[in-house]
Amino acid sequence: MHRLIQKMRPYLLAWLRRSRSGPASLVRRLSYKDMKRATDGFRRIIYSNTHGAAYRARFQDGEVALVKEVKDLNQGKDKFFKEVQLLGQLHHRHLLALKGFSIGCKRLLVFDNIENGSLKEHLNDPLKTPLNWNTRLQIAIGVAAALEYLLLFSNPPIYHVSISASNVMLDENYTAKISDVGLLNSVGDYVTMPHSSNSEDCMDHACGNLTFQLGVLILELITGQSSEKGSTDLIQWIQESRFRSSIQKMIDPDLGNNYDSRELKNLLAVARLCIKSGDKPKFSIPQIFRYLQKVENTCE
Repeated sequence: MHRLIQKMRPYLLAWLRRSRSGPASLVRRLSYKDMKRATDGFRRIIYSNTHGAAYRARFQDGEVALVKEVKDLNQGKDKFFKEVQLLGQLHHRHLLALKGFSIGCKRLLVFDNIENGSLKEHLNDPLKTPLNWNTRLQIAIGVAAALEYLLLFSNPPIYHVSISASNVMLDENYTAKISDVGLLNSVGDYVTMPHSSNSEDCMDHACGNLTFQLGVLILELITGQSSEKGSTDLIQWIQESRFRSSIQKMIDPDLGNNYDSRELKNLLAVARLCIKSGDKPKFSIPQIFRYLQKVENTCE
């Protein structure tokens, strides 16, 4: 089977690149004044890291989008325009699509609809509608699907990606969208990705970090708790030998009893596998994606 996959990979890649990548013709230059107005003077911050802040923007036509600042001071205009061009070619159901850019005092990337905000808002804000079990499961599967695409099928290859409840966005249908992706070489919080379309390249230190981030995200979906700001409680819990005895205490109260216990246990097993792998992952992102699909299918 492995030999067959390797033999068919070039043809599969060619098909995926034709069907999922395309020209950046729909990416428009937008008014900086409109960006400032839509973000309330850049005060509606969704998340922030060493690369800049991401803002919630509401435009006059009612559309809600994510506006992301590019803060790399070493990046000249030509490099910024190249990033815009390359990001505009990415097409995947679980990636935020780039729709425009703007240049003024800040260099801004404008991404697609984020009607329901970030995953973190729905897990931590009591005023937000709680996510049901199936939606949480679909978010985990969707994020893993996007990572597989970025690792194996993205053309051009991805250099950086970061996953957290803060930067996973939800559209009007609560479909998960990864928002923190970079195509040009840089430094900071991102995980540097391998540049070869081969699943065996997904077993190094960089992908170990990415696998770890995915495991943490799954734990947050299950528990409703945050692991950000240096908290290690969730990570310590899932690594304990007797963690199963305290599962009921850790499940997000918002779920009540409205979840499938078999799916829950299998999802926890995937999260534990991701986190315990550490710097030396035993399974690649594509393999983990398949495991998550099986979790969904176990009770069908």
